[in-house]
Amino acid sequence: MIDWLQHSTGGLLTLAVVSIAVLLLLIIKFKVEPFIALIVVALLVALLAGVPVDQLVGSAQKASDSLLEKGFGSILGHIAAIIGLGTLLGAILEASGGAQVLMDKLMTAFGEKRAPVAIGLAGLIFGVPVFFDIGIFVLAPLVYVAAKRSGKSIVLFSMPLLAGLSVMHAFMPPHPGPVAAAGLLGVSLGWIIIMGVAVALPSWFVGGVLYSYWIGKRITVPVPEEMLAAAEAAREDNGDREPPSLGLVLSIIGLPLVLILAGTFGSILLTKGTRLYSVATFFGTPAVALTISVLLAFWLLGFRRGMTREKVAELSAASLKPVAMILLVVGAGGFFGAVLAATGIGKTLASELSGIGLPVIALAYVISCVIRIAQGSATVAIVTTAGIVAPVLGDLDYSQPQLALVVMAIASGSIIASHVNDGGFWIVSRYFGLSVKETLQSWTVLETILSVVGFVVAAALSLVV
Repeated sequence: MIDWLQHSTGGLLTLAVVSIAVLLLLIIKFKVEPFIALIVVALLVALLAGVPVDQLVGSAQKASDSLLEKGFGSILGHIAAIIGLGTLLGAILEASGGAQVLMDKLMTAFGEKRAPVAIGLAGLIFGVPVFFDIGIFVLAPLVYVAAKRSGKSIVLFSMPLLAGLSVMHAFMPPHPGPVAAAGLLGVSLGWIIIMGVAVALPSWFVGGVLYSYWIGKRITVPVPEEMLAAAEAAREDNGDREPPSLGLVLSIIGLPLVLILAGTFGSILLTKGTRLYSVATFFGTPAVALTISVLLAFWLLGFRRGMTREKVAELSAASLKPVAMILLVVGAGGFFGAVLAATGIGKTLASELSGIGLPVIALAYVISCVIRIAQGSATVAIVTTAGIVAPVLGDLDYSQPQLALVVMAIASGSIIASHVNDGGFWIVSRYFGLSVKETLQSWTVLETILSVVGFVVAAALSLVV
């Protein structure tokens, strides 16, 4: 039996399927923290597949070359600074009142009749540096006021916002999912940004505009009075503080994206070894680009506008607390992927796929969908799927744009069919006063539309790049 598991195609494929099933069982049934579950399953798979112990965990004298440390270290070395800096950037933008400025300007530009579109665009723009749940927390009060003034259902205004925040969180750096997948698959963040925009915008338009207008007329939910009271209190708290200018907010959000793209295209268009090439490469490095943006944000949105050093330090510490668990999950996912590569499971999957003609991009999407629906976490779905797919891609001659589109397919699968096992489901239900049934009819369907459209666009682009 052990020999069959370790050396036959059927055995290795069985080991892959069983490992995913055990992983989901530990997370769903036994409520084990995902990063612990990933470590346990990876260790079991390695031992069953016959990986030598010294290769797996090293020795008491030296463990740096082990799969365990390399798996964790290679991915965390790539993404830890990016996710941490991105979190700090979002925190200072949120605390400075940048969201209020953005929403007010868009509402003025689009007018009351197109207020849902303006709110959706605010979600798209503010969703670049801000985590999904923080975006809801900051922008929900503005949705309450807009819905109350119009006299229409809160669903009509909340769904475009949620669609904008969701697609940015799923597809765009510096959010953990796409950054982690890019690290595991070896993709430049510049290409992730390009393909992320290409996939996110049509997904948002179909789900956040077309579907949101349709469902907003069919589910009538008034704004609860307590939500309006909370919104007014928040506005009063911020009333004495002069808001930053829209140009400043957009510049700080856009600067790291521009620098990263400049670095990506500079590596293609400029001659290697020249001074201009070195400058573009240095400032286009994601960690450097985000560091520059964070320092500018701290100064221009914080210290220059009256924030004390103590307040900035408190804001930074509070915003970074949730990052620890994300990094642990991503690191454990990197270890899981390293084990799958070392055991030969990845090569076996690649040969089987080439035999049946199933594209890797479709396989990545399906696996991500299954893991997402089963256990609820988008980050776990992305990290686990990327770990499974990475060895498969090792023997394929994929270009950077093609690899970026595989990341988009994985990210698309990670947001499908949000339901009761997803924390985001309950955040949406709570903040917008929706019943479970109404949340399933609106939010769950919206996420599924965003997922399917995202995958279709990614698959279509993969045929031409």
